[in-house]
Amino acid sequence: MSGSDLILQRMMTLHPKVIDLTLDRMHRLLAALGHPERNLPPVIHIAGTNGKGSTQAMIRAGLEASGKSVHAYTSPHLARFHERIRLAGELISEPALTALLDECVTANGPDAITFFEITTAAALLAFSRIPADYVLLEVGLGGRLDATNVVDPVLSIITPVSIDHQQYLGDTLPEIAGEKAGIIKRLTPVVVGPQQPAALDVIEAVAARLGAPVIAHGQQWHAWEERGRMVFQDETGLLDLPLPNLPGPHQIQNAGAALAALRRLGTGDPEAAVTRAEWPARMQRLRHGPLVDAAPQTELWLDGGHNPAGGEAIAATLARMPKRPTHLICGMLNTKDIGGYLRPLAAVADSLVAVSIPGESATLPAEDTRDAALAAGIPATTAPSVAEALARIKPQSRVLICGSLYLAGTILRENG
Repeated sequence: MSGSDLILQRMMTLHPKVIDLTLDRMHRLLAALGHPERNLPPVIHIAGTNGKGSTQAMIRAGLEASGKSVHAYTSPHLARFHERIRLAGELISEPALTALLDECVTANGPDAITFFEITTAAALLAFSRIPADYVLLEVGLGGRLDATNVVDPVLSIITPVSIDHQQYLGDTLPEIAGEKAGIIKRLTPVVVGPQQPAALDVIEAVAARLGAPVIAHGQQWHAWEERGRMVFQDETGLLDLPLPNLPGPHQIQNAGAALAALRRLGTGDPEAAVTRAEWPARMQRLRHGPLVDAAPQTELWLDGGHNPAGGEAIAATLARMPKRPTHLICGMLNTKDIGGYLRPLAAVADSLVAVSIPGESATLPAEDTRDAALAAGIPATTAPSVAEALARIKPQSRVLICGSLYLAGTILRENG
């Protein structure tokens, strides 16, 4: 176990709850660290239920292709914690991460603080010390009381909002949208991705109250597919671009939000934004590693989507692929709406093998996932592992491992 792993493990004990939404502890620790949040490069702050990571990846690709240096913060990680913190284009090194975590633990002292809060403080500290042109800062959960909501951004972005994390954000779409809209700052422009009317009404009301200019999908910008190309249009003009390299029709709108952000910033390479973005476990084709070697004639895919909107996006993506027997290997957390996730997939999946997520105390038992799949109309069985599930599926098939970012992280670690 590395030095940073040991410190991160210890950090998990600093608060009795994994999630405890408030900004008081964050402000206290940042003050002890000398307020790094006040000494950052220009910040682009990104909230939303779906598409935050893909949108961030596209913005980063567009900025970096135009010669800009970019810090980026995202969560959760998949294989290693270092993925969360990117400094001027490179993942944070082990020595740098260990030193930062040590410094934050020392500054925090004996006071309670959540894992996400103290690691976010570490990221902000790193960003304040290394020059860059921009910081891309992804919200962890919600927005209003998220640990990242301590910055003064030059641009806010709200990607599509849907029902998720109700135990923390509220049971209705307007309540959840209100939490996401909490990142909007006075007079600071906000790019808004496609929204249901109930969510858009809340976001626009918050922006109006704060005098924040709104750049909204369907109003100030539009994005669509036409003849195998992506077309983007805003008040500046029209862009005719290749389709996004990240698979799925939903990526058209994520790319649109990224392009709207770049146009507002007045910089970035639009074509690179849609063709050079990298974002693992979002309809990622696995092409090498032990799992691929074990099923050489199988088309193997990985996706970490885990809510009903994610299920709809995956189903739309699979429906557009060349016809082939399609089988799911699925593991989910017990906090997710598994029925809502699986129902859209019933139209595109021939079968499902349910697994429990290794090492996750909050995993939904494989038997429960199987029962939910059967209720959704998908023939389903269980298996003790992904490898065993894959061995049961006939060659010449398409297999999607799905249901959780935590399962996706396990696959990426085990598959090299």
